[in-house]
Amino acid sequence: MEKIIFFGLVIPIMAYVLYLGGMAIMNGFKSKEANRAEKEEAESDGRETSETSDEQSSNLSDEFTKLNDLKEKGIISQEEFEKAKNKLLNN
Repeated sequence: MEKIIFFGLVIPIMAYVLYLGGMAIMNGFKSKEANRAEKEEAESDGRETSETSDEQSSNLSDEFTKLNDLKEKGIISQEEFEKAKNKLLNN
């Protein structure tokens, strides 16, 4: 009789403990995968940001070169060059 009571209580309790353990492990895997996806997304955003800043600096450099060429050829005056340069730097 004592064995029936013991196994009647222990088996469901053990099954419940195993269920909780399995759920905790699965939640850990899901969280780890979510963190990995977030990290990859952040890294890709960082790459896009750095690529964009490289493009902007390259474009700014090209614009300054064009302005300088125009000034050297006498197409624009020193004042116009300064205004255009300030406009580029402020944007």
